[in-house]
This record gives sequence, structure tokens and C-alpha cells, in this order.
Amino acid sequence: MKLCRHGPAGHEKPGLIDAQGRLRDLSPYLEDLDGAALSDAALARLTTLPVDTLPLLPPDTRLGPPVARVGKYLAIGLNYRDHAAEAGLPIPSEPIVFMKATSCLSGPNDDIVKPPHATQLDWELELAVVIGRRASHVAPAQALEHVAGYCIAHDVSERAFQFQSSQWDKGKGCDSFGPLGPWLVTRDEIPDPQNLAMTLDVNGQRRQTGHTGQMIFGVAEIVAYCSRYMTLQPGDVICTGTPPGVGMGIKPAPVWLQVGDTVRLWIDGLGEQRQRVVAHPLAG
Repeated sequence: MKLCRHGPAGHEKPGLIDAQGRLRDLSPYLEDLDGAALSDAALARLTTLPVDTLPLLPPDTRLGPPVARVGKYLAIGLNYRDHAAEAGLPIPSEPIVFMKATSCLSGPNDDIVKPPHATQLDWELELAVVIGRRASHVAPAQALEHVAGYCIAHDVSERAFQFQSSQWDKGKGCDSFGPLGPWLVTRDEIPDPQNLAMTLDVNGQRRQTGHTGQMIFGVAEIVAYCSRYMTLQPGDVICTGTPPGVGMGIKPAPVWLQVGDTVRLWIDGLGEQRQRVVAHPLAG
């Protein structure tokens, strides 16, 4: 299934994408796509719904983040060897875990708002994992059983903010820095999360080309690792790192996102995102 949330920001309702690629309203049957709706049992019940009777919605309907009330938004740094190399940083011996503020979450096609005084706005295409079952100290062999599904994440980053200290969070958590979606694709439709091609374009120019098989730490290992240090709850989201090609790594000089730029992100089987960079209202 492809599950989504649609409508004005802050007032989204649950929906799904039918076999013909059309958006349908799930709200007559489901209050929202939060953690309670992502268990194996809840998802199994959704497969029994008479999809053809669900109300159709216009194709230009706004999509929000596909998961409501995300408890934790985790991210993994430097999880592709070539990205670590372009950043001039050593290959990590274990996953680098940091947090993105849940307030940064936005819809897959919402604008990216460039913060006032931002000078090094960068892009990062990532595969996101959405937890569907409580996970605490799980083994890698069982870790994927705790996953509800997958979606595209854009880990927008302001590098000047990010590297002002040893903690990356403030450069990763600004409002609009977490486009998620367009939909959550359930685990049964993605049998191998390490077999997905991915691309990102800026203003129509290819910047990132990657494959999830190039991860240093795969999805199962990441879920298991995080579960050793914190209990993962249904609805939690984990971004799994970005392939090479970020603006910071471009030679001979970095290239940063500017107001008016457009970004397109795509992952095989998960759809695409499109965003435009706009100025913050307080920008001078």
C-alpha cells in the first residue's frame, strides 16, 4: 500500500494511492496515519477496505508528511563511503546518530524556507524508515519486522549552522528542513530496502545518483543499533544517510541552494518530491 496524508498544513487527513495512481480519502475509515495505524494488524485491516468506494481527490491536492505525530526523527550521518570522502571525514566504525527536530517536518512538495542569515543551504536525498512496531534491543535479523514502511526524506541542511559546534542538530532542524513523502510505501512492497536506486536534481541538473546497496550500515543494522540506545516507537522515523553529490562536496567550490532554486528527489518505488527554495519573511 501507498499511504499518505492530504489537505492543508496542520489539518491533514489520511489517504492512499490506488492501483491507478489516484489519491483517495481514507478519513471515513481512519482518523489519522499515526503510530497506532502502522502496526501489522492495523495495516492488514486497511488492505480489506473497498478501495473503489473511497472518495477520489483532485490530483493537485496538497500532500503532507505521510506520518502524523512523529515521536522521534532520527538520522544517520556519513552512511555512504563516497559521501564521507567528499565531506573530508573518516569512515565511521558505527552508525552516527543525530536528531532532527520534528517541527522541521513538511510535505514532500512544500517550499524549503531559507532561514535568515543562512549562507550554506544544502541538499541531502535519503531513504526514510518508518517504525511500525515497538523495538527495544532487537537483533538485526528481526529488525525489519519492526518496520511499517519506507518513504523519501530530504535532509535539508544549513552547513554554517551545522558545523558551528560538534552537535549537528541546529543545522538540520530548521522549519521546512524535513520534507517527507510523498507517501509511505508499506514493507510488503519493498522486500529489499538495500536495492533501491535514488537521484536528486537541482534546477534540472543531476547532483546525486546513488543506490541504497551502497550504505555502510544497512536498514536492518540501523534499526537494531538505534534500538539498543532508545526504544523505537510506532511512527518514529529514521533517515538512513545520503549518497555523494551534496553541494558541500562540489569541487572546486561548494554550490549552495539559493532562493528560487528547485529540487527534485526520486527513489525507486517510493515516488518523488519537488520543492522550491523561498526566502524567510524575516530575511533582509
